Amino acid sequence: MVTLELDRVEARYGRKVIYQEATTPVVRGGELTALVGPNAAGKSTLFRRIAGQLAGAGTVRITGASAADLRYMPQDTGMNAALSVYESVILAMKQGKVGWRLAAGELAAVDTILDRLNIAALAERQLAELSGGQRQLVSIAQTLVSRPKLVLMDEPTSALDLYRQYEVLEVLRAYVAETGAIVMLALHDLNQVMRVCTTTIAVADGQVVAAGPTLEVLNPVLIRRLYGVVSRIETCSRGCPMMIVDGAPQGNA
Repeated sequence: MVTLELDRVEARYGRKVIYQEATTPVVRGGELTALVGPNAAGKSTLFRRIAGQLAGAGTVRITGASAADLRYMPQDTGMNAALSVYESVILAMKQGKVGWRLAAGELAAVDTILDRLNIAALAERQLAELSGGQRQLVSIAQTLVSRPKLVLMDEPTSALDLYRQYEVLEVLRAYVAETGAIVMLALHDLNQVMRVCTTTIAVADGQVVAAGPTLEVLNPVLIRRLYGVVSRIETCSRGCPMMIVDGAPQGNA
């Protein structure tokens, strides 16, 4: 089984320390994990530290996967290359591999991920011609095509319409069930988090302030601390939890 654990992890840009002694419980494969927090809370920084792009003390402990099994999808994927969608996903498939010869199974993997994300019709389109939402879907395809065991996705649904958000999150939920991988998502929509994520890690001011089962972590007290709003968690007619925001605290305190 793939697991991930942070033990007193520090993350820094040069001399500026963003995280100091960030610690989490063990995150296990086979389920979606959310990373939540307000803007500028340090979500992207923590992803970069886990991915090995930033230095710092402490231990990022990964078992059941190697560095080659990790994929990090940042918010800004910068798709300016003169490539078609199909070519760009093939390029992602060959990342870190020796040689460019494609096996039949690799071509089948590209076809499969394009089909699952319902973007096969875009295969021959140039990246520069795509909308923001289409580029985001292509980036997700690039991230998943090699079936990595540890996936970090920074706001993967931010450019998508409501249906596409639902569709992508269902694809990701099926992916972890099939592969046993860890997929960690930085998300702002807490209702989507409660719907699909088993575990949630909450960050603020360069600290991990809570981590554990999603419905235990996302309570009105923590939501007020993170986002400065008064909220409540209700259950809909189908038994699904949902957050309702009632407004700012009295006196905006």
